[in-house]
Amino acid sequence: MKSSRASRIWLAVALALPALAAQSQAHAQAGPSSEEDELTMVYGDADSVSIATGNLQSLRRAPAVASVVTAADIAAMGATDLDHVLETVAGLHIARSPNSYTPLYIMRGVFSQYAPQVLVLQNGVPVTTLYTGNKGNLWGTFPVEHISRIEIIRGPGSALYGSDAFAGVINIITKGPAEAAGTEIGARVGSYQSRDAWVQHGGKLGPVEIAAFLRVGSTDGQHSTLRADAQTRNDTLFGTHASLAPGGVNTGGDAVDLNLEATYGKWRARLGYKLRDDLGSGAGIASALDPVGTGRSDRINTSLAWADPQLTRDWGVGVSINTQSYIQHLPGYVLLPAGARFPTGVFPNGMIGAPETSERNTRLTAYADYSGFEGHHVRLGIGHDDLDMYRTHEIRNFSYAPNGTPIPLPGLVDFSQTDPFLRPHQRRIDYIYAQDEWRVATDWSLTAGVRHDRYSDFGGTTNPRVALVWDASFDLTAKLLYGRAFRAPAFIEAYGESNPVSRGNPSLKPETDRTVEAAFAWQAQADAQVNLTLYRYAMGNIIRLVPNAVAGTGSTFANTGSQVGHGMELEGNWSVNRDLRLVGNYAWQRSVDKTTDTDAGYAPHHHLFARADWQFGGSYTLSPQLNWVADRKRAAGDLRAPIADYHTLDLTVSTRRGKNQWNFSAAVRNLFDADAREPSLAPGLALPFDLPLAGRSFSIQASYKL
Repeated sequence: MKSSRASRIWLAVALALPALAAQSQAHAQAGPSSEEDELTMVYGDADSVSIATGNLQSLRRAPAVASVVTAADIAAMGATDLDHVLETVAGLHIARSPNSYTPLYIMRGVFSQYAPQVLVLQNGVPVTTLYTGNKGNLWGTFPVEHISRIEIIRGPGSALYGSDAFAGVINIITKGPAEAAGTEIGARVGSYQSRDAWVQHGGKLGPVEIAAFLRVGSTDGQHSTLRADAQTRNDTLFGTHASLAPGGVNTGGDAVDLNLEATYGKWRARLGYKLRDDLGSGAGIASALDPVGTGRSDRINTSLAWADPQLTRDWGVGVSINTQSYIQHLPGYVLLPAGARFPTGVFPNGMIGAPETSERNTRLTAYADYSGFEGHHVRLGIGHDDLDMYRTHEIRNFSYAPNGTPIPLPGLVDFSQTDPFLRPHQRRIDYIYAQDEWRVATDWSLTAGVRHDRYSDFGGTTNPRVALVWDASFDLTAKLLYGRAFRAPAFIEAYGESNPVSRGNPSLKPETDRTVEAAFAWQAQADAQVNLTLYRYAMGNIIRLVPNAVAGTGSTFANTGSQVGHGMELEGNWSVNRDLRLVGNYAWQRSVDKTTDTDAGYAPHHHLFARADWQFGGSYTLSPQLNWVADRKRAAGDLRAPIADYHTLDLTVSTRRGKNQWNFSAAVRNLFDADAREPSLAPGLALPFDLPLAGRSFSIQASYKL
């Protein structure tokens, strides 16, 4: 897809490159550095993590089950999108929603329609939207070129991060002035008419350290064929021929990303803008193909922080204010195609709807670190979140019968004030937390923490965690961890109004989770490490749609049912020699829905990833990688056969050269064109043949560092 807006932005980038290059030469810090030092600066250290406690510490001894993906890893795997990167993390799998083909981050078998149980952060700040409680259905992609590192916690994190840090936490850390030192320009083209261009700069303007990033991109998206959709079933029921299936999914879109960062002394400011435009409807908002429907989202993030880690000998303090503005604009989705029929009438121009939301969120937080007690590092924190969905707007050409059946209207009607899908709502959260990292003995440390959140709409919740870490020997570290977590109801779950099929329930309580983990990190030899994690979790108060007591009157969200699960994650990396490095992981899990005492479905029981990085010819790297997804059961009530396993093989060839040289990369994903699919929702009547993923695709990339 191409738009006049995208064309203008591409032109602006082309005009901006010479100026930024000149600025780099004027302000970049000069000085000799070794190639190894430069790579460390650029790509970060995979052996440290900050997400576990809020303080940077050794990954091996961190009081959490955590993984780190560096910029070097991203470059080696030839990833062009954040989802490609996250699929390589043990215990994490990327599923798809029919709605815009939005990625669903599934951690340890915890699956739901919008997957709000994994908290996504950018530079430590939630990017959560209020409507569905996740990162937003119009998320699109995230530019990997601007990622310094990604830190992932598997398991509960509510004792530190509050709501939605339920099954896990993903923190995307962007490149600051040090990581982006100098000026880099780059461009990439690939299959599906995909093209991206970016420029990033890091340097100094007087006493101020700055980092800037601009990226624009567009793609027609993959067009894998859906053999049948929701309208196919309606055609069978009502004797029509309206379905557009078989037909291709609609996954194109345009993207603009702008990020600025400035650091002055103890102050740091960030500004981010993320535009996703002409974003395709995926398999259809109502699981019926819509080749013309598109959406747009505008996201603006700001952050201002002040921190002094050594205010006095024993005290360190920090405060920050963070904001997010998120607007979801929908010109109008064709929910069902022209000619769709119900007992209530016919839609000659198709069934059309456009539910829009606008929100602005402000988050204030302050913390104090105290190390005056021998062997202890105490952190106290307090915060306030003001989350405001200040506008909702809906037009549609239908109303609803009491049982939820659409009733055709002569034309589009604005229901924003009379019968909207959702009205504006506000949520305020006050919280306080405490954490103590206690060095019990030379080889033992105990981290304990607790956080209390008070919500304006459903009350309070308290969530503790405790982690015992033992350096059993110089090459073996063992961890025993326990934590509780919660997920607050999304606004559509608590306050949805007009659709009888999915009524909101303001009396909802948060979902809960209790998890126990045992983890072992073994330094098998100086250049080889193996990690093993065992876990067991129990979810309660799960929020699901439940049929109303009066038959034929639709369904309402309610706290009902529970789920238990257990599993194992095995990770390893081995630098065979200076030219060959092997990395991989294997995850196994089993999750059971206690309501039906059957498999919870959707998530793979077995997930294997392996990659080899072979350096040859001085500056070239060849990186093949394998992704195997297996044994996905159907959820209760879904009588289809289990979804087929798949394995994909990707291949990347890239160069790694220093400054003032071109770097190139060529990648092929799904080399053997495997038929990979993600499961559609039970009972599978709308999309009986599931959601097809992209076939074989190619990309080539060039970048130049000044």
